[in-house]
Amino acid sequence: MKKYLSKAVWGLIGIILIIGVVCSLYNVTWKNQNKDISSFQYSNFDDIKEIQPYLISPFNPIYNIHIKYKNSSKSTDIYEFVSNDQYEKFITDAKEKLQDKFQYKFKGPIEYQEFRGFGPLLSALRICFAVYIVYFLLKYLTGATGQLVEHFSDRDKIKTQKNKSSFKQPTLTFKDVAGAEEEKEELAELVDFLKNPKKYYLMGARIPKGVLLSGPPGTGKTLLAKALAGEAKVPFFAVSGSEFVEMFVGLGAARIRSLFKSAQEHAPCIIFIDEIETLARKRGMNSYGGNSEQEQTLNQLLIELDGYNQNQGVIVVAATNQPDFLDPALLRPGRLERRFIVNLPSVKDREAILKLHSLNKKISPDVNLEEVARVTSGFSGAQLEGILNEAALLTTRNNADVIDKKTISEAIDRILMGPAKKSVKYSEKEKKMISYHEAGHAIIGLKLKDSRKVEKVTIIPRGNSGGYNLFSSEEDSFFSSKQQLLAEITSFLGGRAAEELFLDDVSNGAYQDFKMATNIAKKMVTIFGMSDLGLVQFEEGNNFHKNFSDPKALEIDQTIQKIIFNCYEKAKKIISENKELFIKITEYLLAIETLNKKDIQEIAETNKLSWFDKQKEQDRQAEEQKQKDIERQSEEEKQEEKVYEINDSDPKKFSDTKDDINSLN
Repeated sequence: MKKYLSKAVWGLIGIILIIGVVCSLYNVTWKNQNKDISSFQYSNFDDIKEIQPYLISPFNPIYNIHIKYKNSSKSTDIYEFVSNDQYEKFITDAKEKLQDKFQYKFKGPIEYQEFRGFGPLLSALRICFAVYIVYFLLKYLTGATGQLVEHFSDRDKIKTQKNKSSFKQPTLTFKDVAGAEEEKEELAELVDFLKNPKKYYLMGARIPKGVLLSGPPGTGKTLLAKALAGEAKVPFFAVSGSEFVEMFVGLGAARIRSLFKSAQEHAPCIIFIDEIETLARKRGMNSYGGNSEQEQTLNQLLIELDGYNQNQGVIVVAATNQPDFLDPALLRPGRLERRFIVNLPSVKDREAILKLHSLNKKISPDVNLEEVARVTSGFSGAQLEGILNEAALLTTRNNADVIDKKTISEAIDRILMGPAKKSVKYSEKEKKMISYHEAGHAIIGLKLKDSRKVEKVTIIPRGNSGGYNLFSSEEDSFFSSKQQLLAEITSFLGGRAAEELFLDDVSNGAYQDFKMATNIAKKMVTIFGMSDLGLVQFEEGNNFHKNFSDPKALEIDQTIQKIIFNCYEKAKKIISENKELFIKITEYLLAIETLNKKDIQEIAETNKLSWFDKQKEQDRQAEEQKQKDIERQSEEEKQEEKVYEINDSDPKKFSDTKDDINSLN
């Protein structure tokens, strides 16, 4: 229908344009068929009934003059394209002949008669434009109304075909997912539900309707859902929670019905809802006593999961980064009753993920993925994949054959801090200040027992940082002790402590360190109960509500400041006690800008860096040899000049001198 309407509109526009062109051509050629004003007989003034001039061109005055006669047997004379001079001459003659009657018979010029010359074509273009605007508005309103009707009539907004083959089943399986062994083992049970539901019905068991995957971003929640569908070999519907947030009331609920209707037609299948907290937040959090559109959408989802509608063979897998914000009704048995927390990968899992993503990449034999996994503590699976991908890009850019350790290290720096800012040139004072700052962090990591260990120190600027220390834990831990938290605060304050001890001034480069240290200290006091205030949580809600008094708030602030002060004094003490090591690290940082773990350990154990000192000695010897060669060459040139002087003054003496030189050689 829309196709035929479009053709009809364009056909109408074409007809209007043709009519406009024909009329314009007729007007242009018609001027040759009318009388010239110079042929007017001035004896006919007495028979004139009316003189009506038309100004058709105001810029270069041109007139059309219509003269009507009293005698009806005479037709009106039309004189077209009359010049301004001819027009004025005609009017002057008419005034003289008609005298007082002129003002009654002369109607005065009417400006621009639009249906003369190319006027019809211009009018046709205006009509065509108006027709197109009307057509566009009708088309837009029809489409919007159709979508509205489609939603309210519960039609399927997700465009699918009715045959099951239109859905591409995911090819991923659990073998393609590295790490997350416990989660895969639990999800494997759902595969059996989808493949063999009958045996569970005979046993009287109720198949789980939904699964909730929660955890930090990039830990593989979506990947696990795809692998679940691929393992069970069933269709996979993937939607986002934001897709159900609509402008019109009731449309979100209609979309939920449409989704489950399509899923039921292709059962058994899996519906994956990413970022489900967008539509399933706790009811009453954002609405002030009213029933919001979001709550209607959530109610419809609850009904589809476990209500009047029995969706057999449909399993809902939801993913979220904020499980605490979900409505409790969604998490009760019969709905999203299976809950799995997908944590950040452990050392073993990180190594498995790196090996999986390295299968299609050319890795140098000297790259130890186990060591890379240990260095990347706290990285998600997505970040680990990004490291190898970034390393592959850097290798290609450098026209290298394989990915080496140096490229892997650069890729880690890029993922953490961004690319190096090669255009930034520090002054000697700034470079020294940054070196002292980073060396202070490194000393705390080396000498404080519970601190994380230093993997790398650099003063190369990246992102918003002038330099940074890369720390790693010797083993993965799920909990932090009080001493570990205090050590972490001390480590953050080591940079400022070094600046205060060894420089005349301090910089603002430690602002991020202060932020992190204050955040840890605040959690120790208000959440973890690791202070003298007792085993109490001091919570401050979002609605300007707090469960403690103002005097207690002052006491909390003082306790936080006390923790920060004690850790800062401890940092200064550790750096002062290891001044010699601190100076050595600073010197090497100023010289080579980056120290890896092996370099730092060697400096800490031997107070020197063998490869750098050896290279420095070789450079010194090469410079000395170069200087000797220059001196020798200069001496030879002097001897040659002396020989030439003797030759010029006395040839016999030159011969004797030459013999003496030869005898010496």
